[in-house]
Amino acid sequence: MKNQYFGDVNDYRKYGLLRVLSHETGLRCLTAWMLTPNDDRPDGGFTRYLADPEKWRNYDPVLFDTLRDAVLVRGERDVAVLESSGLLPDAEFFSEIVPDQPSERASWFHRLLTVSPDNGLVFLDPDNGIEVMSKPIGSKGSSKHVYWRELAALFQQGASLLVYQHFPRRQRDEFTAELATRLSRELGISRVLTFSTSNVLFLLAPQPRHELGLCVSAESVARNWQGQFLVGDGPAEHVASVDEATEGNCRLF
Repeated sequence: MKNQYFGDVNDYRKYGLLRVLSHETGLRCLTAWMLTPNDDRPDGGFTRYLADPEKWRNYDPVLFDTLRDAVLVRGERDVAVLESSGLLPDAEFFSEIVPDQPSERASWFHRLLTVSPDNGLVFLDPDNGIEVMSKPIGSKGSSKHVYWRELAALFQQGASLLVYQHFPRRQRDEFTAELATRLSRELGISRVLTFSTSNVLFLLAPQPRHELGLCVSAESVARNWQGQFLVGDGPAEHVASVDEATEGNCRLF
């Protein structure tokens, strides 16, 4: 995440997703922004939606108004706006810049572990997503990724995980299925929920004790944000209603 992205359409969807998941489950949420310094690229310019409230405001009016005021009225693009807004009540935020250098990265992650809730939801918001072979930890630009061993450590501590993932230039359904399957294998769980948008992907790895509540809230996301999120049940490849979650299955539409 870079502050220059704050308030773009991906942020609107992202914060809306977090608000539904945290509100409906009651899980304490920690957002690890995985901040990296701003640069001179034009990324984060997708803010035209804020000038079209008729189309966009109804998904989450309070969130929309907050982002519109910050970006269009005050020209303020900083995650601190969300942190102080109260839109994620009882949430905590980890806002340290992510370093590339290995020992500094290890220290950064240790500090993240110390504030991670042992019975909550941790959202990880890297620039690009989960690690790729071309960017081993410690390499230049590795700060833009979260690493499998970091995800495993956070999950072993007891939190469910929500992870931002940029879509690469390949077939999206295939990529989503492969990544969800890999995440389920790395964490030793049977189910990963996916939230696809026109631009990015979010992967939700639930702790077993959180699974039912997160499945129910995922259906609310699909319903309340219809047309903005395609909600899927990754490795299980089921498509149905959440009614079956009461029988021990989590099947989404």
